[in-house]
Amino acid sequence: MNLVNAKIEEYLDKVTPSTHPVLDAMEDLAEKRKFPIVGPQVGRLLFQLGRLTQAKRVMELGSGFGYSAFWWAVATPPDAKIYCTEGSAENAKLAQEFLTRANLWHKIEYFVGDALESFARVPGTFDIIFMDIDKHGYPEAFQKAYPRLRKGGLYVTDNVLWSGKIVEAKPDKDTRGVTEYNRLIYNTPGAFSTIMPIRDGVAITLKE
Repeated sequence: MNLVNAKIEEYLDKVTPSTHPVLDAMEDLAEKRKFPIVGPQVGRLLFQLGRLTQAKRVMELGSGFGYSAFWWAVATPPDAKIYCTEGSAENAKLAQEFLTRANLWHKIEYFVGDALESFARVPGTFDIIFMDIDKHGYPEAFQKAYPRLRKGGLYVTDNVLWSGKIVEAKPDKDTRGVTEYNRLIYNTPGAFSTIMPIRDGVAITLKE
């Protein structure tokens, strides 16, 4: 199911300027490998959220080869730290290559392995937590990570409309994970959430 009219998506792609040659290279690689990234429309939203909050500690649950981390890194103050988690050592190496070329690697710390296990290794609270792991794991990750989001912080999640599969009569495991996650963010006390129908759906939860 197309969440946004194809002509509107085409228009947005055309009107959005290229931001950085390293981002262009990442987008080309993602297209070549059919690797899912948030893309420039969501990337620009992440930049705005990072800049508006002046976040100094960002935790990513699921980082791929560093595309979303790029947006957080350029948006945040010079002393900010972006903690990334990725199951593939190859992707982590690619991230280091891309983000070094962009002069951003000094703000990045990459963990290879299970996202929640890596998350547990980083002490303290976070200004922003960004989640883009396997969808069936969304509810568990939220329950473990949300308590470590500071008051006034943002919990941002990609793919919460899941190509429209959230309205199917017989959802699979990943779809059930997404629908349960969406229920959680709207019913957790102190969480104020909005789902934005950008690309595949982005949820923004403010911890009041």
